[in-house]
Amino acid sequence: MSSSADVRSLLHRDHPWIGRNVEDTATGRRGILRAVAPAPDTKRPVAWLAPTGGGTEWTTSLGALANPEPITPDTHPAAL
Repeated sequence: MSSSADVRSLLHRDHPWIGRNVEDTATGRRGILRAVAPAPDTKRPVAWLAPTGGGTEWTTSLGALANPEPITPDTHPAAL
């Protein structure tokens, strides 16, 4: 059984947009913000995004996140 302490032990950070479709202004792509955690090659936190329809996850700087889609009953992260 996992707990919030387990997540913190993985160096993940909370972010209000996790689970939402956001814009990555560095690439111009949109994706679902899956996590905020250190990149494998550095200790600095980055945003981990996944394409909406599936595909290869990518990382970007936290400062590159913009324009989250509004939360609706169909897209609320708690419902997913």
